[in-house]
Parts: sequence; C-alpha cells; structure tokens
Amino acid sequence: MASNSQALTVYRELVAEFNRKPPKLDNCLKLLDKLKILLTQLSFLPTNNQVNKQDLIISRDCLEMGAQISVACRDIVAFERYLSQLKYYYFDFCDELPESAYKYQLLGLNLLCLLSQNRVAEFHTELELLPAHEIQNNIYIKHPVNLEQWLMEGCYNKVFLSKENVPAESYGHFVDILLDTVREEIANCLEKAYGAISIHETNRILFLNNISDLKQFAFKRNWKIDDKMLIFDAAKESKPVFSSEIPCEQLACKALEYARELEMIV
Repeated sequence: MASNSQALTVYRELVAEFNRKPPKLDNCLKLLDKLKILLTQLSFLPTNNQVNKQDLIISRDCLEMGAQISVACRDIVAFERYLSQLKYYYFDFCDELPESAYKYQLLGLNLLCLLSQNRVAEFHTELELLPAHEIQNNIYIKHPVNLEQWLMEGCYNKVFLSKENVPAESYGHFVDILLDTVREEIANCLEKAYGAISIHETNRILFLNNISDLKQFAFKRNWKIDDKMLIFDAAKESKPVFSSEIPCEQLACKALEYARELEMIV
C-alpha cells in the first residue's frame, strides 16, 4: 500500500525533472504514471469535500504537469483529458485552493486547442466560464480570443504573424496546426479564383518561408509548376454560373408570363 512519503518523493522527482532545461520527456512520463497510481491509492483525487488542501494542490500540480508534458509529446487526446480533470480544481475548488500560476496559461491553451480543430462552438462555451476581466486583460486568454476574431474577420496576415508572439512556448504546437488549416483554406480560394498565379505571389499569400516549402505544398495539392508560375488543376475550377445546361430563354419567358399574370390580378 502506498504512503504519503512515497507520493511526496515521486512528486519532488517529477517537479525536478519537469523543471530541467530541457526536460527528458520519457522520464517525466514514467514519473507521472507512477505518481498518478500512488495518488489514486491514497485517495488524493477529490471525491468529497473532506480532502486535505495539500493533497489537492499536489494532485492539481500533477495534472498541470501532465497537461504540459502531453503538449510537448504532441498528444492532444491526453492533453484534453488532463484539462477536463483540471477544470474541477480550477472552478469547483477555487475558494479552497490558492490560484495556480499555470491556471490561465492552460485554460488559454485549451481554447487554442479547440480553435486549431475548428471546434468554434466549444471554444465559446469554454470562454463563457471565464471572468470578463481575464478575457480582456489576461495575456494567455487574449491570444486565442484575438486569433478567433482575426479568423472571423479574414485577417489571415495577423493570424500568421501571431506565431512570433505566442505567450508561452507550449502554444506553438496548436498555432502550427491552426496555421496549416488556414493555409489550406487560402489555397482552396486560390484554386477557385485563378487559373495560374506566380510562384512569388503564392509564396507571399500562403506565408511560406521559401520556394522549397511552396514546392512541397504544391506537390501535395497536385499543382503544376511551369517556369515561374503555378498552374492549378483545371478539374477543380468551378463551372460558370450561366452555362448551356441552364435553359435561360425558357426561364426568361416563364418569368415574363408570371409578371403578366400578376399584373392582371392587380
């Protein structure tokens, strides 16, 4: 059976490894799994109000480190699982526990995670849980909120430039996912708007770093490169609104007939 001293020992080892620059993720994961088992055996995870405050803080710290390690390991499913547990500490025990230094960083990271997956409805649901002054003033919350606003306004240049101004290193992974999604949407619009466009201009519009990146992107989308031009697949071009398949003359005659009948009724 586990003891408090065992859990505290593993907790301190995890904190030391987590704070190492850079941390060894494999070691962190092993210590994290070991600590979670010990905490469960000791009933550190809250099931009622009769729980020691120190136990709650240790459990919360464990989950916070787990969330950040998950992002570093690119494990979005694990990150979302940790956040769903952390919200219990952040909101249900907010009066019993001192506020965590990582609270808004992780809540903002959760908002960015939802936005990067285009889960806009869930994004706004989570946002409603937060105080208005934090949404307006907290750097960790303002970042995803601004991104969502720029996306709605079509200010994609601001979205791409935001990568250089993330509030924490952990935000970079979800920003990259979001930028890839935006880049694909811009590419879809280019295909519909142009038959061909210069390589230089496309590189600028897609916010790619160099010609090599553009060539890889073009290959993935089956774009053809001819000299200094990108030629889009003609099969993807939309048909004209008025084509020979639409009986324009018949529609016009029918409209005139309806107009005459309406005039007679009046």
